[in-house]
Amino acid sequence: MQMRPQLQLQAIIKALKEDIIPALDQTNQLAMQSAQLAMGTLALIAQHLPLEFRYDCDELGRLIAAAETLSAQMRGAERTQSARDGLAAAVRIGSDVLGRAQADPAEVLEAVRRLRSAAVQAVQAAHLDGSEGTWTSIASTVLSLSKSQLLRDRSWLVMQGWEPDPKSVPPIDDLLQAGGAV
Repeated sequence: MQMRPQLQLQAIIKALKEDIIPALDQTNQLAMQSAQLAMGTLALIAQHLPLEFRYDCDELGRLIAAAETLSAQMRGAERTQSARDGLAAAVRIGSDVLGRAQADPAEVLEAVRRLRSAAVQAVQAAHLDGSEGTWTSIASTVLSLSKSQLLRDRSWLVMQGWEPDPKSVPPIDDLLQAGGAV
């Protein structure tokens, strides 16, 4: 038995394709569709498995850049300043994690989650007591980050067949970049 997920996935896909699907009642459309869906999902996982760590590091880099921009834009009363301090702390932690070459993939993922949470809290606080100019500039930063994340997500899942024009979506390898920018 192979312990590496890549080899395990290849074995499962081969078993589905060569043994299980041919043994199914070919007239049972639900069973055939479910088997094809299972095989396609496993193929998608096998394709993305080697890229997951880079994907998470890329997201962390993009969130750090967006959070630094948000922090510079934030003007407001006590809640906004407190949220800005929390955002700055999350940026310091995220930057440290991203900067260490030996960072554990789970640590990168946790830093992504922490930064997402701090950014949401900062945006909410600025909306409650920040200036109108602050809110306008923050909205632009958030929309820019959302746009780039949506493109990455669409590219990550293009193999599932939901895109009307898959060739218009750049390959995920092209979108993953060290330290990402908004």
